[in-house]
Amino acid sequence: MFGLSGRLLRANASLLVVTIIGVGVNAISPVIPWPLLWLPGIAGAGLLAAECGRTARAEHLPPPIRRFWRHLWAASTLVGLGVTAQVVYVYGAADPASMQMGTGQMVFDGLAILLVMYALIRLPFGMRTRGDTFRLVLDAGTVMLACAVFVWHFSARFAIHQTDPVLIYVSLALSVLALLAVFAVAKFLLASQALFDRVALQMIAVAVLISAVGPVVRPLFMALDPHMYPDIINMPAVYLFVALAAERQRAVSYGPRRGAKPDRRRTFSVLPYVAVAAVDGLLLAITWPASSADRRIVVSSAVALTALVVIRQITAFRDNGRLLRRLDHGATHDALTQLPNRVLFHERLDKALTSPGDRPVAVALIDLDDFKEVNDTLGHEVGDLLLIAVAGRLDGCLRAEDTVARLGGDEFVVVLDGADPAAADLAAERMMRALREPVLADGHELPIRASIGIADGRSGDDPSLLLRRADIAMYKAKALPGTAALHYDEGMAASDQSYLGAELREAIRDDQLFLLYQPIVSLADGRVLGAEALVRWAHPVHGTLAPDTFIPVAERTGLIVPLGRWVLRRAVRELAGWDTDIVLNVNISARDLREPGFAFYVGALLDAYEISGSRIALEVTESMPIDPAASESTLAGLRALGVRVSLDDFGTGASTLAMLHDVPVDEVKLDRTFTQAVPSERAPVAAAVLQVAGALGLHAVAEGVETRDQADRLRALGYAAAQGFLFGRPMPAADFGRMLERDALTASA
Repeated sequence: MFGLSGRLLRANASLLVVTIIGVGVNAISPVIPWPLLWLPGIAGAGLLAAECGRTARAEHLPPPIRRFWRHLWAASTLVGLGVTAQVVYVYGAADPASMQMGTGQMVFDGLAILLVMYALIRLPFGMRTRGDTFRLVLDAGTVMLACAVFVWHFSARFAIHQTDPVLIYVSLALSVLALLAVFAVAKFLLASQALFDRVALQMIAVAVLISAVGPVVRPLFMALDPHMYPDIINMPAVYLFVALAAERQRAVSYGPRRGAKPDRRRTFSVLPYVAVAAVDGLLLAITWPASSADRRIVVSSAVALTALVVIRQITAFRDNGRLLRRLDHGATHDALTQLPNRVLFHERLDKALTSPGDRPVAVALIDLDDFKEVNDTLGHEVGDLLLIAVAGRLDGCLRAEDTVARLGGDEFVVVLDGADPAAADLAAERMMRALREPVLADGHELPIRASIGIADGRSGDDPSLLLRRADIAMYKAKALPGTAALHYDEGMAASDQSYLGAELREAIRDDQLFLLYQPIVSLADGRVLGAEALVRWAHPVHGTLAPDTFIPVAERTGLIVPLGRWVLRRAVRELAGWDTDIVLNVNISARDLREPGFAFYVGALLDAYEISGSRIALEVTESMPIDPAASESTLAGLRALGVRVSLDDFGTGASTLAMLHDVPVDEVKLDRTFTQAVPSERAPVAAAVLQVAGALGLHAVAEGVETRDQADRLRALGYAAAQGFLFGRPMPAADFGRMLERDALTASA
């Protein structure tokens, strides 16, 4: 699995082999001087210290891991000093058979155990719930208690019979420290954390377990020869396992891997159950030989019951694990294409940009051109088949370390980990080659045209900035014929307004937007009937931007939904501050009507500000037609709230009459094109619109009225309400509030 590759590692393994052979020879016939067999335990500590030092200096490892291995370097030095002190202690004694552990070894080993525990505590455990922490402590406590049973049975109960009280207390204290070290290792081994390699951690756990329970076999060694101590063999074994862990840790790569998934083969650890099984085995071993038949049956039944309960619990854990894996996959993968979704994409990108070392990272954003036409002409089922095919081709042409995800709609994104601009070009060429052949979907041969934007970055870059730059480059690539890819450069943002799409999200979040209000008045007496809320963007660089600058960008990027909700929330809040019963018109997108929960959101706003639904009219531009089927439930919910729906820019779309027939509209707003037309040219259109509105029972408002002649002409045609510069330009909420107060005073006079 990891191979004995290094010279230091091979030397540690050789020392263990030599020690085992030497002890075996002396067990048959003591021909080798026993002090020589202690030498591997001393030399191995030095080799281990060198191995730990190499791992502590590995630059690609995270700082907490390098710090841990520095602590283990110091601990291995202390253990070597402890073994040296024990050799001097044992071979300076008159009766080695009566010797246990010397004071020197107790002190050095105790310090080493404390240092290992401190090193484990300083490692990051990650965020855990209280329940997780409680179960973790229970599992680690189970392992520690099992080890305590073995230490007591084979070692500690003999130590209390020593004549020297100092040795008794020190020996017991060291046993407690060893058990606490077992608890710390078990706790960390059972905890889920990403920095420490799991196999390396298992090797350290084995090493700590050997050092903790090694003394229990002291009686067996003494039966063969009083000079035989467990430390002669178990210390080289400990060194080997820790050295294996050090080499394994150095070989770990911390870059994200598309194929690398969290280890979720089980949602539990077998370690506590192994501990229970070990204690059950010990129970059988000490009760069976000298017990009566009745006691044997009782003990065997108790062990069998424990085994059945464990098997039952493991089965339940496995079932829960399969369910958790399905839920985890659903939360992090797109349901249609089975690619990683936006959540997992951001996780992989963050990991690539925060991995140790300075490394290149590129982001490629892929958008399918003319995908909307496929959905509109051939149906969503064919569009879904096209997306599935594109996802499969993208996934199949990338490296194992890359991550391809679906952001939503027809947008895909790729994290190119470790890819410099040249490697990103190669990846883009592979993607364009994969998308070159048409897709056969439900009998339709669909050519694929995609635009690819690439942002080149390095470790430490801001993930949102990289995605924003890829977005800018992708929209720039749309101007090129066919499937094309472009790298982002600073000139793109300066020469093209597509950068607004990347900045608009921040503008919504940081309240860079504000509302102006244009009055809607009665043509008969000039009384204010209502107002239209108009959004503006106070751009920090370009000044105040009109809606026609950023609304198309919002529609294209999907930000129109959060933008519309921001406008609606602010407008309702300011309407609640005016002491009047006017109707406020708020612009929304046709896409809002397709969003699940939109009617509930409007209702919640009305309840929060105690506003009647009849005081809100939602304007949808007629140039972006409403999908009656997809919007049916939302429109019904709005109508139940009393909210009206207004069709803006009426007369400019291609399907006006069909829209009025299929969609429950309450109001039409005549486009300024017909309001400002010369009487001999388009006045008949204004009259026709009014007749259609009257026949369908709709309220009609004329927009763009700038002169008194236009107002008089519209009133003569029969229009009751209008808005335009003649009656008032768009104004801040405070100015509009004062206008309402003046209007109220005039009406009362």
